[in-house]
Amino acid sequence: MKGLRDASAAIDMAVLEAIKSDDRLSCYHISLYTALLYYGKGIRQLPFHASRRKLMRFSKIKSGATYHRCLRELVSYGYLEYHPSFHPQQGSRIVLTGTTVESDADR
Repeated sequence: MKGLRDASAAIDMAVLEAIKSDDRLSCYHISLYTALLYYGKGIRQLPFHASRRKLMRFSKIKSGATYHRCLRELVSYGYLEYHPSFHPQQGSRIVLTGTTVESDADR
């Protein structure tokens, strides 16, 4: 179990390094991605469920429009997969994929 945690932490740090150098992202994107890391317990390519209310509260995003814009952009930038749930008790399905950007030269 410890090896899995160490590997997940290394992957999380690699993605955070990519986020740091991605000029497309604002503080809202980073805050939302941090909330996703928290609720997803790290990047393991496993889907998890999270509610908009919890993610907005954790990331300190007050506007639903800002939340949805950032989520949509994180999906389009390749940082995650998002499958909405319209069930009131089940959160949306999310898979943290990291990033598809290989280097700063690709942007």
